[in-house]
Amino acid sequence: MTLNSIGDLARGLTLRARSTEIKTQIETLSYEMSTGKTADISGRLSGDYSHLLDLDRKIAQLDAFSTATAEADLFADATQISLETFETSIGEVSASLLAFGTSNQATSHAQASAQARNELDTMISSLNTRVGGRSLFAGTATDASPLQSTDTLLAALRTELAGLTTLTDIRQAAEDWFNDPAGFEAVMYNGSNTTLAPMQISETERVNMQFTANDPKLRDGLRDVALAALATEGALGWPPDLQTALFTDLGVALANTKDDVVTMRAQIGAAQARIEQAETRNAAARTSFEYARNELVAANPYKTAAHLQTVQFQLESLYSVTVRNSTLSLVNFLR
Repeated sequence: MTLNSIGDLARGLTLRARSTEIKTQIETLSYEMSTGKTADISGRLSGDYSHLLDLDRKIAQLDAFSTATAEADLFADATQISLETFETSIGEVSASLLAFGTSNQATSHAQASAQARNELDTMISSLNTRVGGRSLFAGTATDASPLQSTDTLLAALRTELAGLTTLTDIRQAAEDWFNDPAGFEAVMYNGSNTTLAPMQISETERVNMQFTANDPKLRDGLRDVALAALATEGALGWPPDLQTALFTDLGVALANTKDDVVTMRAQIGAAQARIEQAETRNAAARTSFEYARNELVAANPYKTAAHLQTVQFQLESLYSVTVRNSTLSLVNFLR
């Protein structure tokens, strides 16, 4: 019978190599236990990464849409709040003009004009709102505040109205100046007439929020409130009965303008609903893709734990054999 044996040095090298191999297995299995992913992705996929790469691409795309929808949601919410403030101011001025301005009393007229001036400040401020460093109502000129100050508006309009003494002439002059590119747009509007591009919120959906402070509906509100603020100025010299007629006309006109702003807010509300729906769909799709990806690369926790326990036992056994071999000697054998 032939006996094969190896020397002590060779045995030591063999034990060391086996120890390194088992430790590597333990590290691999520990990684799989802690991450839940297989360490040998290539082996799991048989070298075909196409499905995995496609899932990674879709997940990355949905991550980008998640950021886009969050920005769109923030922009839409801020726009809605600004238009709500604008609408509230118009409603307040309209109610004031119809309640106080038509009393034909100088004190009531002055009170109505003062309130119109205060609300005009609020309206201009609401249209100059920024969110995330971007102006909401400046079109593509998002770095600019779209409107100049209330004082600038009233000063320019006051010049246009000087010397006019009839309701028809006053209303026509104000309308002409606000519609003239050399008037309101040149003096007051700092934004761009190019509206923002639609915001992409999914692979197939976009939402439009393309209002600017130069929108005719918003200009109408600013025009009529500015007229109410100027109505009682002594420099214009309008008599009480003309002021009363003007306040009555402006009060009714502002009530109609308020309805127009409500329509604008409804459009923003529809965009908000679509953004919310897109967020929900994108989140559901991402969860689905993540699940599919995990199924491709996931390690079985039960098999991994059992294998890890087995390998740990092998390492302990190897250590025991190594210790036992280290104590072997001819002297001890001959005793």
